[in-house]
Amino acid sequence: MNTSKLGICLDHSSAHLIEFVVEPMETKTILSSFTHEKKEVKISKSENVMHHAEQHENAAYYKKLGSIIIKFKDVVLFGPTTAKQELYNMLKADHLFDHVNLQVKHSDKMSANEQHAFVRDYFKTHLIDFKAGAFN
Repeated sequence: MNTSKLGICLDHSSAHLIEFVVEPMETKTILSSFTHEKKEVKISKSENVMHHAEQHENAAYYKKLGSIIIKFKDVVLFGPTTAKQELYNMLKADHLFDHVNLQVKHSDKMSANEQHAFVRDYFKTHLIDFKAGAFN
């Protein structure tokens, strides 16, 4: 990934990273290691244990995404769950991400083509603002 604009469609199990480029747009997927199967095993042991394991796995998942996001200037987080807001809050609390212009947008569940269109439309709409320095 080598552009300065990135869209990430995410939920708690996976994140689809989409660079804003003219064509063709490509998607890179990052998976959370906290799978449904792991959740079932943890629930069978104890709900408290499962909750702590889920928090730990989510933190590692968000940290992995942060290591990619830090390389970009403009990032839009979108998706149907609260994962986008959780990631946003974690990144905003870390001053290493002060140079990244982060935006959060709610969206419904989307196909890969719809995700690409969302990223393309978002950055084309906001391109004037970026060029004018409104997000710097």
